Amino acid sequence: MKLSLRSSPHQHVRRDTGAVMRLVCYAALPGIAAQVVFFGWGVIVQLILAITTAILAEAAVLLLRKKSLERTLSDYSALLTALLLAISIPPLAPWWVIVIGSVFAIVVVKQLYGGLGYNMFNPAMAAYIMLLISFPVQMTQWLPPQSIAENSASIIDAASVVFTGFTLEGYSIAQLQVNADGVTMATPLDSVKTALLSGQTYSESLNSPMFNGAAGKGWLWVSIAYLVGGLALIKLRVISWHIPGSLLLAVAATSLMFYAVSPDNFASPYFHLVNGSAIIGAFFIATDPVSASTTPRGRMVFGALIGFWIVIIRLFGNYPDAVAFAVVIMNMAVPLIDYYTQPRTYGHSRRSR
Repeated sequence: MKLSLRSSPHQHVRRDTGAVMRLVCYAALPGIAAQVVFFGWGVIVQLILAITTAILAEAAVLLLRKKSLERTLSDYSALLTALLLAISIPPLAPWWVIVIGSVFAIVVVKQLYGGLGYNMFNPAMAAYIMLLISFPVQMTQWLPPQSIAENSASIIDAASVVFTGFTLEGYSIAQLQVNADGVTMATPLDSVKTALLSGQTYSESLNSPMFNGAAGKGWLWVSIAYLVGGLALIKLRVISWHIPGSLLLAVAATSLMFYAVSPDNFASPYFHLVNGSAIIGAFFIATDPVSASTTPRGRMVFGALIGFWIVIIRLFGNYPDAVAFAVVIMNMAVPLIDYYTQPRTYGHSRRSR
């Protein structure tokens, strides 16, 4: 048997950064397809705008910094950031919303910190928060599911609304938000939150035509599609189970605690899990390898606290969904979490530390 000598490092990485980013993008495709089916072609329009803007913005910064374009753009991190931001905003939001958000994510949150590996915050979620605070009207113009919408838009109509505010037939975004019963629709989280604030019980709030039981029509299948993609990432060992598992468990446990105390005033754990971005956040956002915790125990703490903040902000904050806020809050706590969850050095007792 012939032996060969090799220099360190002796531990080889099976996938490079570009391969990992591509696999995450591929895993998101079922969820994106479900969003298109239930919420229209605007999702594709936003994706095209976000990806184009993000790549151009990153290329411009790299030229200014005199960095290699090919090496950085080939890691597909800008593509993934654009994808996550595009699927998080309303499908027919004006074109300038996604352009501003994509530039902010790449230039400010990522490149001004030094590029991939140096950014403290998840770029897509930091950009989402900036957009939500700066343009609350445009960021809350969600459409009803196609099955109950009074008017639907083709891909050409969707592009027309994004760039001009109207379809080719003259329908505005406000008219496209109306369901078959003539009621302007909102997201399931926003609908229930508004109903509870108006004095209705949780059960009464589910009488809206957008619900099928406790799950919003369309939203359940979108969540299932992203869940399938997320489980595939775990199966392929692209991500570990620690963050998504602890996050979803914390969402269920925290919401169950409130629901058990007052089922009339608080939504069920099932409602919190399948509506909104909890599953997307668990598998595709919180698992960002740069801004998440790096130790096994730290990942579980990180994910659990994100799940806790998601429910707390949903229940008592001003915004119906809270994944972006929860992720960014815990991004700031990562250094502290990693410090206290470092594995014990072999041969040293806890006292010696």
